[in-house]
Amino acid sequence: MATAEGLHSRAEGREVADGGGPESDAGGPAATSRQVLLRLLRPYRTSLVAVFALQIVSSLAGLAPLIAVVELGRVLLAPGPVDHGAAWLAVWLGVGGLLLRVVLAAASGGIAHLVDGRLQLSLRRLLAQRLGKVPLGWYSHRSSGEINGVVQGDVDQLHHLIAHAPVEATSAVVVPLASLGYLAWVDWRLTLVALVPVLLGLALQRLLQSEDRQREGRRMGEAMGRIGAASVEFVEGISVVKTFGGGGQAHQRYRKAADAFADFFLTYVAGAAGLASLAALVLSPPFVLLLVLGGGTALIAADAMPPADLLPFPLLAVALTAPIAALGHGLDNVHAAERSAERIRDMLSVPPLSEPVTPAEPHGDRVEFRGVGFAYDSGRPVLRGIDLVLEPGTVTALVGPSGAGKSTLAQLVPRFSDPTSGSVLLGGADLRDIPSERLYRHVSFVLQDVRLLRAGIAENIALAVPEADRAAVERVARVAGIHERVQAMPRGYDSVIGEDVGLSGGEAQRLSIARALLVDAPVLVLDEAMSFADAKTEAEIRAALANLVRGRTQLVIAHRLETVAQADRIVVMEEGRIVESGTYHELLALDGKFAAMWRARRAHGGQKREIHR
Repeated sequence: MATAEGLHSRAEGREVADGGGPESDAGGPAATSRQVLLRLLRPYRTSLVAVFALQIVSSLAGLAPLIAVVELGRVLLAPGPVDHGAAWLAVWLGVGGLLLRVVLAAASGGIAHLVDGRLQLSLRRLLAQRLGKVPLGWYSHRSSGEINGVVQGDVDQLHHLIAHAPVEATSAVVVPLASLGYLAWVDWRLTLVALVPVLLGLALQRLLQSEDRQREGRRMGEAMGRIGAASVEFVEGISVVKTFGGGGQAHQRYRKAADAFADFFLTYVAGAAGLASLAALVLSPPFVLLLVLGGGTALIAADAMPPADLLPFPLLAVALTAPIAALGHGLDNVHAAERSAERIRDMLSVPPLSEPVTPAEPHGDRVEFRGVGFAYDSGRPVLRGIDLVLEPGTVTALVGPSGAGKSTLAQLVPRFSDPTSGSVLLGGADLRDIPSERLYRHVSFVLQDVRLLRAGIAENIALAVPEADRAAVERVARVAGIHERVQAMPRGYDSVIGEDVGLSGGEAQRLSIARALLVDAPVLVLDEAMSFADAKTEAEIRAALANLVRGRTQLVIAHRLETVAQADRIVVMEEGRIVESGTYHELLALDGKFAAMWRARRAHGGQKREIHR
């Protein structure tokens, strides 16, 4: 057998097979949000160039009807007989421009939405691929609402950036420039007057998009994320909340998040209300019309401009300001998309669980912890110098106060995380040298927090063994004590969870136990796996389990000390260390931590029995 030093050195030199891959295109943690966006959009450059080109022509064609109206007015107002040829030419040019705009705008928008759909699909695939590779322990520190916010909400937030921003940005540049060129050709002096609202609007928009405002926008996004996470967590736990009458407490977190967002939103809006209102005023059609008509009237009264030359200004001056007004709202969406890109980048940058280049095969079911230490991202150690051996076919029970590190230690066996120091071995092989697929044929687990798919009961039980027949599924369901409940469901084992039936916490745990038993792995980890069961039900399940799990290596965390009395070995943990170890009788005779816990438990149980009388 390899020495601890040799295993440690091999761990340090271990290569990670998960190299660059497509998700690396999103950029690492050091990449800015705009760099992330550019890398994500790189495969769609040709399509996006086509979007911009089509929108440029579409924007110019959209001006044709307005210019046609102006030229038609000139023809009709000119002294002498009406030039019918020129009049009809103006009409047909306007109609042609309008039709061309409709066709090209539809083509441009269609391509942009197609790119958006492909990008969102690609991103969700990349995120799903990355989330499938990260250590399972990573999920224990993130709520489902937070993860859903990135995979669903933040990817959706890119929609405006891809599907609408190119169209809006192109229109905001092309339309004003073309309009300015035409108006300057008609009368440069009145064109300067028409530019006043544009320049004022741009200055105000710049103030509205300052760094301070962008920081506040990020804070608002974070506040909305907290609301989403709180609401998802509440909905997911609603059955337990209602069962135990904790509705008021469960609502409290959501209310606090909503109130905090409301307070911040009012401050955020109040800080920009004055500037936003002023920008809306100077860019509004009435203000623009009043300005150009007033300036044009003054020029006409001074015989400095023919009356017919005033006609294009009321029509095209509005075309100067409308894109600027839309651009302000578009920039808000662009900044929101950049913030979403940062969160997507962060999730794509989560280090995956390493896979060995040279796989090792475990020989036997002996589990060994050698000098194991573990700390989360905060750096605070959770486990310190753990040396422990789980002999094949034995039951080892972990006990200790909350926060002692029991669950963290148990979750190292199915490799939810890797130890930050030391090694965990299975059959003499370091877990980091065993491919995940092979490891999960040797190790099965049942956790307190059960996750079930929106699928049939049989499909949920056979999740890891999809080829299992119905007889095998029913056999493990009987052992887990859930068979009769399933038989009473509308469609039996074909009943869909969340559609045909809902499960209580205890029923969900029994289903999870059945799932683990079907895997038939030689090593079984039970982390508070029966916390929802009452003492009688737990005793029934354990009696049924006794025959089926005989000969398997078991690591058990139990919240009832009575249930660990039959364990081959009891390990007492405190502050991340093993403080006592032995059989039930040995630990009672030692009269240490376990004995004190046992006496406290018995005293508490006696008080409860007295109360129930």
